[in-house]
Order: sequence, then structure tokens, then C-alpha cells
Amino acid sequence: MRSVEDILALMGGAEAAAATCQVGTEAIRKWRQAKAIPAKHWPAVITATGLALSDLPGAPAETRASLKKDKPIMADAPPDGATAALVLDDGRVFWGSGFGAHGTMVAEICFNTGMTGYQETLTDPSYAAQIIAFTFPHIGNVGTNPEDMEAAGPVCRGLVVKQDVTEPANYRATAPLQEWLRRHGIPGIAGVDTRALTARIREGGPPNGVLCFPADGRFDIAALTAQAKAWPGLKGMDLAKEVTARQPYSWDETRWSWGAGFGRQVAPRFRVVAMDYGAKRNILRCLADAGCAVTVLPATASAEDILRHEPDGVFLSNGPGDPAATGEYAVPAIRAVLEKRIPTFGICLGHQLLALALGARTFKLARGHRGANQPVQDLATGKVEITSQNHGFAVDPDSLPANARITHISLFDGTNEGIAATDRPAFSVQYHPEASPGPSDSHYLFHRFVEMMAQARAA
Repeated sequence: MRSVEDILALMGGAEAAAATCQVGTEAIRKWRQAKAIPAKHWPAVITATGLALSDLPGAPAETRASLKKDKPIMADAPPDGATAALVLDDGRVFWGSGFGAHGTMVAEICFNTGMTGYQETLTDPSYAAQIIAFTFPHIGNVGTNPEDMEAAGPVCRGLVVKQDVTEPANYRATAPLQEWLRRHGIPGIAGVDTRALTARIREGGPPNGVLCFPADGRFDIAALTAQAKAWPGLKGMDLAKEVTARQPYSWDETRWSWGAGFGRQVAPRFRVVAMDYGAKRNILRCLADAGCAVTVLPATASAEDILRHEPDGVFLSNGPGDPAATGEYAVPAIRAVLEKRIPTFGICLGHQLLALALGARTFKLARGHRGANQPVQDLATGKVEITSQNHGFAVDPDSLPANARITHISLFDGTNEGIAATDRPAFSVQYHPEASPGPSDSHYLFHRFVEMMAQARAA
């Protein structure tokens, strides 16, 4: 039989054990004091350590004796009340209550610190191939509605929340979150210690993981762990092709306003081609609101496809995946646009692709920036903007060529948040000026793009 101290060491220490078993460090202190581990945590401990039940302090002697007769150990049995599991690639298991659609999804696990707008977050195409852990506890309290969709449906692979999802209490709600997720085939798990999960991501980077909400209630933790370990991860993955439009279309819908809903742009002043690498609808609405007639093209559109529309400006949208992978086909088209000196504006993935087109490099962040409270400084004015962000890759500022300057930086970690070309009309930002959800500090950037097009037309 192993001691509690031995087992804690095998689990990576007290804090790691607390995270695995979804308890606080005070509970670990009580284990040490009692020199035993409560039975409800045995499955998690066995899964994390590979020990047998007979090795655990606190197991009855007769149980340990019977287990020596080669009886199977039920390490995959969930704790009482658990109907879903989040299994990380390091073997840690977070048990909870499943909601939404039954199923098993493998993805990168990330956390989002936003306090509002969970439906916009869930439908942001930039979250493709990710499972989102919300650090804010009240998820689902305003339900869902068709106006808060940033795409036709959610492209994330699951969500993780602390508290059980309640019935909606909002006049705009048309469906509860649970029902909406079932309709779109997305599983969720509630009752997870999201603080412990966030700490795991903060300290060790975003892990691969599997969210399992089986209809039959059966779990094979070893197989789920192996599935998480085998998933290749986002680095090198081109996901823009999965979320982009399948054919060109026009967009004239403008931003939502109280009492009126969405409007229409009936007198546009500029023609804009928007490259759809996973564009959010509210970005397109902001362009239309600023006076643009928007033509949306698929991510794989060639330079000839873009120039055929004779645009006054080209917009490079947000999107998921590794920019270096998407850049294999996107960068040549962007370079052709830059050579024609057509005003160009990029956001998020579009920012990274513009940097690649100018000759810079990108890299994967250790943790990523996801939330609606990210401080960014404009280096020209010194002004600080609170921004909405969602990205796991960034531009390497040391790789920028002489004809590109840094315009914005993150006040969290100093990473690049904006660039501008010095010899042609092109600029981009890493964050989301349209917000949705988030603050409106950066809406002016759409008008800067319009002013750039006006100057180019006048020249």
C-alpha cells in the first residue's frame, strides 16, 4: 500500500492532485491528516497514477485482499452524479455533468475570460478545433437567440463551465443554451473546477483534450487519453478552408441598434472585397456600417478573383488555425493586392497573414489571448484600448521587414498587436475592433480603413 505522500508525488504534487480530483488544497491537507484518500476520488487517482485500488490508503483490507486475485479494477467508473468527462493528454480527468449533445470531441483546450457574449464566442469561427473553458461562471443565463450568431452555427467542439446551466432569464432569448447546443451537435460539461483547469493551461500551455458525454454513460479513460495524445494539435493546421464560404456573396447588413435591430447599407461609397478566412458577421456589419459594399470571397480566392471585382479596398478577416499553413495559398494573393497598392486592412488571422505577406514570421503563443478585457497600447498616441481578442498565434516582431512598423503592443505580455506598412496603404491589428462581445474602444479602425480608401481614390 502506498502512502498519501507517495501518491501525491506520483500525481505531480498537491496542486496537481487537487486539479485532477477537482478539490481544493484544503482537501489535500485533510487527506494527509487522515492518511487516506476518500473513495469517491479513487477512480481519478487510479487513472492519473496507474496504481491499483489495492495500493490506495483507505481501501478496506478485504478489498485489497480480493483485488490480489486478479479481479479487474473499475478505474473508468465515474464519480456519483458525473455524466461527462474532460480528459487531458497528460492523463488528468475532470468529471462533471454533461449537457447539450451527446458525443465525444477532441480538440485543443483554451480558456476565455469574457464576462458577456458567450453565444458570440461559441459561434466565432476562430474557435474551430477548440474546446472553450469559460472562466466566468454564469454561462447560459440569457439563453440564445438568432441575432447573436457570428456564423451559421458554432464551430467550436465543446464548452466547459463551472456552474450548471440554468433556464434563460432574458427577453431576447428564443432557446435555452442546452437545447441550442443539442441542435448544433455540441457537447458541454458543467461542474468543472474551471479555476484549476485555467491554472493548468496557464502553467503548462493549452493541452489537447477530449470532452466525452456518452449517451450510455460508459467511459474508457485510457482510450480517451490516447485519443487526446494522438491529436496533432493546431500547429501546422489549416482550418480556414473548413470555415470559409463555399462561394462568393454580397453583404450589406449593418450593425444592430436598440429598437431597430439590424439595418441595411443602401448608399455605399466604397467597394470592399472581404477575404473570408472565418469572418465574423459583426466585422462585415461594421464594414457595411462604415459605408462599404462588401463582396465576400472564399479563403482560397486567387489574386485574379480579387482584382476582378475592382475593389477600393481589401479586408483580411479573422479565422482559426496556424497562419503559416493558411498562408501557403493566402499570401500570394495578398502580395498581389499589395503590389497594386490597394488599401488593405487585416484583423486577427488577417493581421498575421498580412505580416507573412510582408516577409515576417508567426509563432504559437504559450497560452493565447482570449477574452474581452485585453489591454493594448497604441504606440503612436500612447492611448490604451481595452480590446476583445481570440488568438493562439502571434507575429514575431523581430522578423518584421524594414517597410513595416509596429503600431500596437499587448500590455499583458508585450506581444505584437498591430503593424502598418510604411511604403503602401496597409495596416492590421491582432485584436477584434468589432468586439462582439467586448468593448467598443477600437471601432475607429474601420473608419481609418475608409479614410485610407478615400485618400487612395483621390490620389
